Amino acid sequence: MIKHIVMWKLKDFAEGADRATNARKMKEQLDACANIVPGMFAFEVALAQPGLEASYDVVLYSEFADQEALKAYGEHPTHHALKPFFGAIREARQCMDYDI
Repeated sequence: MIKHIVMWKLKDFAEGADRATNARKMKEQLDACANIVPGMFAFEVALAQPGLEASYDVVLYSEFADQEALKAYGEHPTHHALKPFFGAIREARQCMDYDI
């Protein structure tokens, strides 16, 4: 099994909206990716808690059966459609994949 964790720090203002608005929109778009490929066992998107100092604004935690399932997710059209918006609103992105 492969765990796939991604964190995004968002710009204060981008694409005509503030950070909080873009974070909510990002979460909605990511939530639409749940269960889009076979072998996806877990898919959870969370926003930073208000009032807490956090270095990142949005986090994705997901689990895949194997590298092939993760690759299928990465190549899926629904996933690809997110990239232009995410690229425009993000300040930084961190990703870690690991086998368990």
